[in-house]
Amino acid sequence: MILAIKRIIRTGFVNFWRNGFVSTSSVVVMSITLFVIGSLIFVNEMLDSSLNLLKDKVDINAYFTIDAPEESILAVKSTLEQLDEVEKVTYISREEAEIRFRERHKDKEIEIQALNELGTNPLLASLSIKAKDPSYYERINNFLQSDESTVSQDGVPIVAKVNFNDNKTAIEKLQKVIHGIETFGLAVSIVLIVVSIVIVFNTIRMTIYISREEISVMRLVGASDAYIRGPFVFAGIMTGLISATITLVAFYPLAIWLGPGTQEFFGEFNLFVYYTQNFGEMFLIIMSSGAFLGALSSFLAVKKYLRI
Repeated sequence: MILAIKRIIRTGFVNFWRNGFVSTSSVVVMSITLFVIGSLIFVNEMLDSSLNLLKDKVDINAYFTIDAPEESILAVKSTLEQLDEVEKVTYISREEAEIRFRERHKDKEIEIQALNELGTNPLLASLSIKAKDPSYYERINNFLQSDESTVSQDGVPIVAKVNFNDNKTAIEKLQKVIHGIETFGLAVSIVLIVVSIVIVFNTIRMTIYISREEISVMRLVGASDAYIRGPFVFAGIMTGLISATITLVAFYPLAIWLGPGTQEFFGEFNLFVYYTQNFGEMFLIIMSSGAFLGALSSFLAVKKYLRI
């Protein structure tokens, strides 16, 4: 068996290098395919970074009545923090709200003067609520409108307003963007995989046609089906691995060049830093994808056109 495997590998090498032009064409096309697949991984990470920044800016605020006791507000905060949908809850007291208002409008004399003339703090205490996913905000809003903790002992609601409806449009747009990006990435990946399989499929078919006389001789001497198929499948795997290596090498200078620009545009995301920190994962994904696509397309071509 070991001898048969050695012969299959040796024959696969011979077939690959002997059909140099065909093999080179397959490597080029599969390299492009793997490059695009790898690029989609980078683009997905960049978009995730941008979406996370947007998510951090999207929240809802629950404003409490001016006479709501602080302990009641903190009780609502504690209840919200126990919800699976909630990631973070920040309490802003009336005093802190006034400080923030004065800081935000320090260059607007009219607003500051109007606040001073009131003689009292008109701002409401609030809870800033950040959900784990934008789709959860509606559930949190419904909770704030109906939960017993948001009602005082006298049966009067202590929540004066929840700005969910004000932010609803932004939240819905964010959800659509996330869904659209995920759908687009999946569709492009599927198309590229199919194209790659078809190209390598036709390449192996051409190799089989070129080697048809040798295959006939192998049949005559009683070679097994696996022994005849093996070299072609191995050649397909070689195509995938060589293409994957070229792709990984090509990504390095590209990541160096684009790194500073991506960090400037996307904030925290640096393409070069991401590539170097996740090289092991990228190596496994690209290499396994190349080997799998090469082996699969070769096996399908052999099965259909070898006529064993």
